[in-house]
Amino acid sequence: MKENLILIAYIISAILFIIGIKRLGKVDTARQGNFLSAVGMLIAIIATLFMMDAIPLEWVLTGIAIGAIIGAVSATKVAMTAMPEMVAIFNGFGGGASALVASAEFFKIHGGSAANNDTTTLITIMLSVIIGSLTFTGSFIAWGKLQGKISGQPITYPGQNMVNGLILVGMVIFGYLAVTNMSGFVAETTEINMLWFSVVIVIGLFLGILSVLPIGGADMPVVISLLNSYSGIAAAMTGFVLQNHALIVSGCLVGASGLFLTNIMCKGMNRSLGNVLFSAFGKVDESAVQKTTSGVTVKEMSPDNAAYTMQAAESVIIVPGYGMAVAQAQHEVRKLSDELEKTGVDVKFAVHPVAGRMPGHMNVLLAEANISYDKLFDMDEINDDFASTDVALIIGANDVVNPAARHDESSPIYGMPILNVDQAKTTFVLKRSMNPGFAGISNELFGYENNYMVFGDAKATVSQFVETLKE
Repeated sequence: MKENLILIAYIISAILFIIGIKRLGKVDTARQGNFLSAVGMLIAIIATLFMMDAIPLEWVLTGIAIGAIIGAVSATKVAMTAMPEMVAIFNGFGGGASALVASAEFFKIHGGSAANNDTTTLITIMLSVIIGSLTFTGSFIAWGKLQGKISGQPITYPGQNMVNGLILVGMVIFGYLAVTNMSGFVAETTEINMLWFSVVIVIGLFLGILSVLPIGGADMPVVISLLNSYSGIAAAMTGFVLQNHALIVSGCLVGASGLFLTNIMCKGMNRSLGNVLFSAFGKVDESAVQKTTSGVTVKEMSPDNAAYTMQAAESVIIVPGYGMAVAQAQHEVRKLSDELEKTGVDVKFAVHPVAGRMPGHMNVLLAEANISYDKLFDMDEINDDFASTDVALIIGANDVVNPAARHDESSPIYGMPILNVDQAKTTFVLKRSMNPGFAGISNELFGYENNYMVFGDAKATVSQFVETLKE
């Protein structure tokens, strides 16, 4: 009876996970989806507590309390602009937790106290350890790049991909040695098994570092979603080892949804996953910058004149980018939207799928500022509207609005779908300087006849817009 009730609880939690992910697919139901998923996880945790016999309950409750405190502090203290960094760290913790649990099962087999010690179980343990350890260090390198602790530029050396490939092959070989030596005759194993296993862990941690270092900051949305998928796959593998249905289902859901999201991100940049992982995209090409900027006349406009132009317009489309996140300008942007609408201006927001540093980054920031969901439009929904729009206001976006992606075959972003901001009657670009974006190239939009640059901090500039409109 107890086992049946626990299984029913796991089924309920799995259903809540599925509904939650479905709800996360739309901005207006995302919060509800997050809540349902959290309730599903709580049910799974409570059900699991009734299965535990070996570990003292006070240890488990202490762990839950510590985790709850960390989660509560993160939810209240971490700024929305730092959400990509927090997601990267949580991905790492998820992968690390799976690797630790799988390692504990390996130690139990090595000591002869595990119920399952067949080859399949050992292989599953090894996969969980490899993927989990790789995810752990890779996620923290991603955090370092997002936080600015590590250069956002690709860090490479000659033959790096070949070296990584050889390391991966070596890890598979050592994993095979650990599995074959232990399978079938646990009581006769020697300490050499633990040596092979330790080598696999060290190589996995090292490979995670080497895999993410050569990836540029512009590709962090893809990296984060891929590492999220890795953490789910590692959790599912651990679920198979523990024969825990909730862990299997939740891990598979995270792994599959992460892969789908990774594919969406790649399509948003018109690049393959292999190109993202191995091409070292994002190095500043000085020759490309000089080619783009030579002979280009850039027109500058004051914040006051830009505000008057938007006030006189019938329609304005605001395009947020990572610069808005850095300046924490989302609340001022909402005030600007409100002031423009008071004068009868139709205001919309255009969100590129890879704008920011994680999937949905701009949606999260705009939602935090209480901007109405029905004003947010994806690229495919709004791209045709730019041609009939009076003003396109680009706040900190760069590569996702660069027209070079359409026609310059020598450009590293050639073929990437972009927002058609250049088709608007007038474009205003809010930017601190003329420095290139994360793709490492200058934006030819800056020299277009209908474009004007408004230099300065995005938050201060938008605040000046608001004050001008109120006068």
